[in-house]
Amino acid sequence: MRALTWLIPLILMTGTAKAQAVDPDASLVEELVVTARLPGPAWWKVSDADSTVYVLGVPSVVPKGLAWDQAGVARRMEGANRVILPFNQVGISLTKAPVAVVGVLRLRSKLPYEETLSPSLKARFVAARTEMGQPASRYRFNNGLVAGIMLAGDGREAVQLTAADPGKTIRRLAKVRKLKVEEKVYDLTALMGPMLKTSQAGQLACLEDALDDVEAGPGNVRRAAKAWAEGEVRAALNVERGFERCLLAAPGALAFDARFKADQADAIARALKVPGHSVAVVQLRPLLAKGGVLDRLRDQGFEIETPDAE
Repeated sequence: MRALTWLIPLILMTGTAKAQAVDPDASLVEELVVTARLPGPAWWKVSDADSTVYVLGVPSVVPKGLAWDQAGVARRMEGANRVILPFNQVGISLTKAPVAVVGVLRLRSKLPYEETLSPSLKARFVAARTEMGQPASRYRFNNGLVAGIMLAGDGREAVQLTAADPGKTIRRLAKVRKLKVEEKVYDLTALMGPMLKTSQAGQLACLEDALDDVEAGPGNVRRAAKAWAEGEVRAALNVERGFERCLLAAPGALAFDARFKADQADAIARALKVPGHSVAVVQLRPLLAKGGVLDRLRDQGFEIETPDAE
């Protein structure tokens, strides 16, 4: 099963390939993208007559060890009914895993993937993996989507970026307070086969997007994370998204994206059925996109209060 761990980012990203027109997170609900009035990360408030869910929007990736003011989280956790964490965990069914493993093994190649590339693209690929200290043999696959996923993941690791926080920190704070924590794990076994059949053009588009993001370095992510910690929402959204966008070119990914947003909105709606208050954590773009989590909740008739109103 360890051989499948590099596939996890495939499901967690949002976007589409350069050749595609659909990007579910491209358009934001502009009236929701506001700077927080109070110090610290921005919070949105969803409420009905007798209950409230405080929603913290978080970046999809941040520098490891990012310092941010946790006082707002601690304050809202006091007396909370539950804490809803980002629905960004995936797994493989043990009963179906052998089929998935066979599919992955078929993607292995005797030659490093870079040997199949044009001279210019090969030069970029070699430069990127060399900068990260990775050998050509690490990328012995015959699929550009897979090579791109691994390259992007290696690039983030090399510059100390993580997708685990702030969710991991918030989970720890909730556990210390003995609060009910709601999470969700998605079984991606059925999606793996179709997603690995992305067209050759889509594979190369994803690989180029991965190279673009690696070559851009961590500067924009660090600046966006700092802006997030200071409640500057629009600046927090200003990061490279090429590789994220390209991944929804894979079959089944758009449907998964819609399901993911609906599930997070439903979890918040269920929490609102209990008098009192709860806390939810959602990645920023899925939270603020048209058709995203807050947009769906507003369509259900819940009141949405923005961070500038606190």
